[in-house]
Amino acid sequence: MRISFFTDYSLRVLMHAAVRAPERVTIQEVADAFDISRHHLTKVINELARAGFLETTRGRSGGFTLAKPANRIVIGEVVRFSEADSPLVECFDPLRNRCAVTPACRLKHQLGEALAAFYAVLDRYTVADIYTSKDDVLRHLGLSSAA
Repeated sequence: MRISFFTDYSLRVLMHAAVRAPERVTIQEVADAFDISRHHLTKVINELARAGFLETTRGRSGGFTLAKPANRIVIGEVVRFSEADSPLVECFDPLRNRCAVTPACRLKHQLGEALAAFYAVLDRYTVADIYTSKDDVLRHLGLSSAA
């Protein structure tokens, strides 16, 4: 299984916001910290805000923060949201499925079971669980807790 770059970036953005909470974080700060395109991050942050994971503020002193505490943002929910447009295999999408053997194939059910297990594990964890400590993450990003 492979998650998309969108999901990967979403999780990094949420972790970054969590370790900087309650301060506002800027797109540029995340772009610099992870060496990710500002353009890509803008889309990620807008989608995370639309989904209720982030709150954004425009303007000179703008930026974003978590919409709720890190220990209430479930990783499984974030990944489901981020991967909603990317079915694991073609036959999971009834509108785009063109596989001729779908009616006779059991693989869809086996992969569905595996996917359910994947999400069951992710549902046990929150954004607060994905880093060792705020100070460790900030240090690795070249930031201080007063950044």
